[in-house]
Amino acid sequence: MSAHPNEWLALESHQREFATQHMRELFAADPGRFERFSTQACGILLDFSKNRINDTTMQLLAALAESADIRGEAQRMFRGDRINTTEDRSVLHTALRLPADASLSVDGVDVVAQVHAVAEQTAAFTDRVRNGEWKGYSGKAIKHIVNIGIGGSDLGPLMVCEALKPWQQRDLNFHFVSNVDGTHISEVLKVIDIESTLFIVASKTFTTQETLTNAHTARQWFLDNGGNEDNIARHFVAVSTNSEAVSEFGIDTDNMFRFWDWVGGRYSLWSSIGLSIRLSIGNEQFDNLLAGAHEMDRHFIEEEYTQNLPVILALLGVWYGNFFGVRSHVIAPYDQYLHRFAAYLQQLDMESNGKAVQIDGSDCQVSSGPVIWGEPGTNGQHAFFQLLHQGTELITADFIVAAKSQNPRGRHQQMLLANCIAQTEALMRGKTLAEAEAELTAAKVDSGKIPVLARHKVFSGNRPTNTLIFEQLDPFTLGALIAMYEHKVFVQGKIWGLNSFDQWGVELGKALASNILAELESGSAGEHDASTIGLINYSLSANR
Repeated sequence: MSAHPNEWLALESHQREFATQHMRELFAADPGRFERFSTQACGILLDFSKNRINDTTMQLLAALAESADIRGEAQRMFRGDRINTTEDRSVLHTALRLPADASLSVDGVDVVAQVHAVAEQTAAFTDRVRNGEWKGYSGKAIKHIVNIGIGGSDLGPLMVCEALKPWQQRDLNFHFVSNVDGTHISEVLKVIDIESTLFIVASKTFTTQETLTNAHTARQWFLDNGGNEDNIARHFVAVSTNSEAVSEFGIDTDNMFRFWDWVGGRYSLWSSIGLSIRLSIGNEQFDNLLAGAHEMDRHFIEEEYTQNLPVILALLGVWYGNFFGVRSHVIAPYDQYLHRFAAYLQQLDMESNGKAVQIDGSDCQVSSGPVIWGEPGTNGQHAFFQLLHQGTELITADFIVAAKSQNPRGRHQQMLLANCIAQTEALMRGKTLAEAEAELTAAKVDSGKIPVLARHKVFSGNRPTNTLIFEQLDPFTLGALIAMYEHKVFVQGKIWGLNSFDQWGVELGKALASNILAELESGSAGEHDASTIGLINYSLSANR
């Protein structure tokens, strides 16, 4: 049972009453359903009317949010309380978006002043690179920027750089290396020019195994192809807090851009980890990205639950995950610039709430984080939408689309919008057996084939979707969209009693990998289970 038993029992009872309701009937009975179950903030319209809900549902869900004290918990996060209890840290990615004239003191330190001091450093560096003042060792301006990181030091910057490509300075080419598979760094090294390349090594501790392996490979490539030790500082900068390791690598610590232990990796694109974003879109547009996120922060902390975008999305996720048994949620952005958005949200959501232990150390008694996945529309329609429409599992989805294209061409945008809107209608309405039979009869199909064929053309419908639509994808809107999902994850974590800001689940595999790496390099397997020994021995044999 949940930590909110009364609200939970009320929702369980309501779900039993509601389970047989079809959304077709709900829309037929209520012409004003869209107006009642849609809301706008920060330039984003959320239509959540195509959900298996009514007014009572939303009242009961709002009562659950009230019971979890979502507003009070959010205020604790915003003011810097150490809500990351397992690591005894504040959680202050929202402070990275505060304007310079704001004030926030944590443990006697003005956090806003710290944030803006680093922002000024990164902004000055950004201007020097973008205007050609920063040059490589031979005097050439920078043309290639390679971000070396992993997890939050890669997914966020890569996603945003792709999403905001219309603002990219096009004489700069951006590359992102994350995978320790040597192919990733090798393919990038094949296409860059040593004299005009800048590497950003993004690692808080400057010890992240994958990142440092790729960074040292890039360093050796640089030295093997005309550079020398004295030139490294012109071609490598760091986003880190470990000045000693950065200096030992050969990077001038004046070009080390710091951030803080209260910035979690998956929440870090707003910090100096976003240096590649600044270099891509420039300081003004980066500030607009921050402004959109800050506006969503204010909306989240101030707006009532029933009109609050992050809270509504979170509560609907709880409604389906905990009362309908939904374990999978699709992100379907109908925007090619957002082609890495689902991958970004996978980490944000599943690393945050993929947990079975509550903050107090007790077992979580209800299902927590769902599987998050997706691809851009319309590609997904020709891949996995079959499962969404006619599969045996109920899967929920967020559809994301801009009303206006950054690249208007002929009928493209109208077709994109038509497909996006039609999919949500189809998932809601479905197609009855009678409708399928009537279609086949009208198409003059052999009447003997109709009874079987019609069954294959039935769509149950009643499959929930949210639609997020905005005028155009720009830095402000993207900032608001990302912050909205950050806060959605926070709300769900609080309802489930989780610490959404640690990630102990990544540690065991890393520790075991270090042991196995030593064995692979020594040529001899240690003590493991039979499967692990067999795999190590096969790998050793193949590489002899």
